[in-house]
Amino acid sequence: MTRVIHTGDTHIGYQQYHSPVRRRDFLAAFESVIDDAVDDDVDAVVHAGDLFHDRRPDLPDLLGTISALRRLDDADIPFLAVVGNHESTRGGQWLDLFERLGLATRLGEEPVVVGDTAFYGLDHVPASRRDELEYAYEPHDVDYAALVAHGLFEPFAHADWDTETVLTESTVAFDALLLGDNHKPDRATVAGTWVTYPGSTERASASEREGRGYNLVTFGGDGSGDGDAVDIRRRALETREFVFITVELHDGEGESRAREAVRAHDLTDAVALVEIVGEGDPVTPAAIEEVAESEGALIARVTDRREIDTEAEFDVSFADPEAAVRERVESMGLSEAARGIDETVRSEGVVDTNVRETVKDQISELIDDPGAFTPATGEDATSGGDGQEEPSGEERTEATERDGADGDESGGSSDEDERDDGAEGNDGDDGDHGTESIPSEQQVSMEDYL
Repeated sequence: MTRVIHTGDTHIGYQQYHSPVRRRDFLAAFESVIDDAVDDDVDAVVHAGDLFHDRRPDLPDLLGTISALRRLDDADIPFLAVVGNHESTRGGQWLDLFERLGLATRLGEEPVVVGDTAFYGLDHVPASRRDELEYAYEPHDVDYAALVAHGLFEPFAHADWDTETVLTESTVAFDALLLGDNHKPDRATVAGTWVTYPGSTERASASEREGRGYNLVTFGGDGSGDGDAVDIRRRALETREFVFITVELHDGEGESRAREAVRAHDLTDAVALVEIVGEGDPVTPAAIEEVAESEGALIARVTDRREIDTEAEFDVSFADPEAAVRERVESMGLSEAARGIDETVRSEGVVDTNVRETVKDQISELIDDPGAFTPATGEDATSGGDGQEEPSGEERTEATERDGADGDESGGSSDEDERDDGAEGNDGDDGDHGTESIPSEQQVSMEDYL
């Protein structure tokens, strides 16, 4: 029998909402996983990628991670992992450094045997390169085998990777696929094989409402899975509380009603995410955020989802400023490629952390068509170039990429093949788009070590 903790998408170093406290929360969640591993004396900790949120973690995050891995090593518990898209670099990976230090094992085509189970690895591979994969793994001579991989696999949300192809083309028969990239915990069977995501260990976006945790996976023996070869159980982690508040306003109601609704919740040290819906008068989000913070919230964000007519010269919706932007973009005579990029960037159907890779795939598909980069004229300025309406970003997503996680925060794979994760989806409430500025002297690159 082999018992392992299956975790992933820890995103250490993510300064969510530009908050240093939230940055520390992500490291603390990873440390909690390590604590549980030591306390439960598991046989290994398996990490399915995106250990770091960025390819250049700052020094405190790097040192904190090494400290946690040393505690695991002191307990003789191996740390087995693959590389995710957020932390991937062109050359040596952070995981390689940890392996040189004797603190981790980077999984690959060779089996790493723990107990009666052989573990293999598949780092994140951009969609444009997956046709080249052969899924050739070296044989093993133990009872069970598991593939640890980072990507968006079927049959889960946002999937762009055919799980059945991986299983049927692999030279090893796997009993389980232990996955990372999708921040929503889930599991299913494909071709008789367990396929599971543990979810992220901290909420990396406002869409990740359910509690965070990890999987405890048992191969063989009584886990107790009633005799099943693979038993998967979810364990919860105690993380910072997120309080989701929906305020429905009726005619004649406004800021005072919103303030009252916010004060009805215990917000001490919590992240308060307030959503305004219904009718009622205009509300100033900053004023409501101030109320939440006065009630003890660490962070407060307010989103007004109502459509409120104003007497201004332009008819702009509080809930959908995208309409005004879209109207302006349509008048600019952009090329087909440019319109596609614009739709992808602004689409709610594309998780923010997926935008970079989605755009790259779109450009790759059009690169051999010079006409796609020719500025539109006449009717083409507001259509797809042939008089037909340009597909929406959401429709485009279905043909290319899906997220769980969050605002685009620089991470990703190499410069040519970046695609940010966060796979559970992002409803835009986070208010964090773009990389938090970190003093360069605190950032650390692999070139400093390898």
